[in-house]
Amino acid sequence: MFVAAALLAVAIATEVFATAALPRAEGFTNPGWAAIVVSGYAVSIWLLTVVVKEIPVSVTYAIWAGLGTAAIAVVGVVFLDEPVSPAKVAAIALIIAGVVLLNTQTSH
Repeated sequence: MFVAAALLAVAIATEVFATAALPRAEGFTNPGWAAIVVSGYAVSIWLLTVVVKEIPVSVTYAIWAGLGTAAIAVVGVVFLDEPVSPAKVAAIALIIAGVVLLNTQTSH
């Protein structure tokens, strides 16, 4: 279970990195950055296929999507000069709370 959780963390980080690289791909007109984006998504999805052997797919996907969304929102504010607002902070908190709640209510 520890290995699956670690691989899930790597899948999330890879997906967040690929998503953060999207602006540099310039609508897939910049081949180098476009390759990074596509490769990052492919690696992330591949890792998810490994993780779901140990963790139920509903839990895996909720964690991946929820924490990935929250993480890219933080990356956007910190590194991509996106604006931050109380609503954005509250939304991130709700996403994280939802993932935690789902995990506490799901038997493994």
